[in-house]
Amino acid sequence: MNYTIYDYLGLFFLYAFLGWLLETTVAAVRKKHMVNRGFLNGPLCAIYGITAVFMTRYLYELQSSPVFLFLGCMIIATAAEWIAGHVLERIGHGKWWDYSNKKWNMDGYICLQYSVLWGILGVLALKFGNILGLTLLHLAPNGVMHITLWILFGVLVVDAIGSYAVLRHITKKMPRIAAMNDQIDAFTKRLSVRLYRYLEARVERAYPSVQPIPKQKEKSKVFADGCSFYKIVLLFIIGAFLGDIVETIFCRITAGVWMSRSSLVWGPFSIVWGLAIALATWFLYNYRNRSDGFLFAFGTFLGGAYEYLCSVFTEIVFGKVFWDYSDIPFNLGGRINLLYCFFWGIAAVVWLKKLYPLFSKWIEKIPLKQGPIITWILIIFMLANILVSTLALTRYDQRAHNEPAINAIEQLIDERFPDSRMEKIYPNAKMAS
Repeated sequence: MNYTIYDYLGLFFLYAFLGWLLETTVAAVRKKHMVNRGFLNGPLCAIYGITAVFMTRYLYELQSSPVFLFLGCMIIATAAEWIAGHVLERIGHGKWWDYSNKKWNMDGYICLQYSVLWGILGVLALKFGNILGLTLLHLAPNGVMHITLWILFGVLVVDAIGSYAVLRHITKKMPRIAAMNDQIDAFTKRLSVRLYRYLEARVERAYPSVQPIPKQKEKSKVFADGCSFYKIVLLFIIGAFLGDIVETIFCRITAGVWMSRSSLVWGPFSIVWGLAIALATWFLYNYRNRSDGFLFAFGTFLGGAYEYLCSVFTEIVFGKVFWDYSDIPFNLGGRINLLYCFFWGIAAVVWLKKLYPLFSKWIEKIPLKQGPIITWILIIFMLANILVSTLALTRYDQRAHNEPAINAIEQLIDERFPDSRMEKIYPNAKMAS
């Protein structure tokens, strides 16, 4: 797998266009007239392109196993569709699609029928679509291809900003602002209004249920009320700390040794667990009162997929394998195994049913004025910790390949974080094969 940034960009536009073509064709058949089904105004459905690139980047190891490849594609595509549905609902304040009338659906945004379809399409894309798409892409001279892709990317960004502005009704404010400023040309004012009306009409035709009028929420008198930004950040830090402690104790019980399980060079923090807690809270907040069986099943599948992607990501970025389950039955590439997937399911139930309510109450007791200050101090510390850890791990890998330090920063990292110290912090890390 030696894809360049241009290969990924080309695949993104290819699958975004094919996704738009699929969605528009299906909608046209149902409605008996042409309908642009994309969030964007151009002929692109970005979610298809993003998902295809994500699959290409992280599921390359599963190419030899059609069953696992299908499951991986199905899980990633379903998760992407579910996340996109909720994000668009928050932006546009309405459902963009609804599978509520289909069996085995969740929130009306995903259902088993389409999840299976996405899995099949994902396998076809990775087995055949990528080869054909990249072959066609490389028919053009590199210079022409690169310039064309960057132009398309620039147009995409402008289109996305304009579409987002419509849904948030930002452009509705433009005429009032223009009237207050005599220096703004009347033609620009009229153009902005016409552009807004066109975009709004297109969205309403394609997605009649979308009502892009944000709700006005009363300002809470409690710090980090509900599933807010500050609460998610603090839960991330709490989860990172607790995850490291749990893994350390588990390692002591099973292996008989005390071993560092930290992801960072400063303090006992496991980023994998912190992100898992934060993401599980954000994604499953509205389902925290559902049955234990539901949460267990959801946690098992998403936890396994999450751990697999984390393993691939860290290996690609840092050139190290931080855990290997090859000696455990029912493992997949040594990255995940069935037993630990069940642990993720149990963790989801315990967290949402027992621990989250407790930590949520504690966080909300933090004074309203001091809460943001405390949180931002912790954010700055964690960002610095992540940055230094990234630099230390990068140099750790470079030293293993006999690459000398070439600047003052790398020299400082080598001095502060030599191999002996890194081996203590990451005792299980080994070179990727």
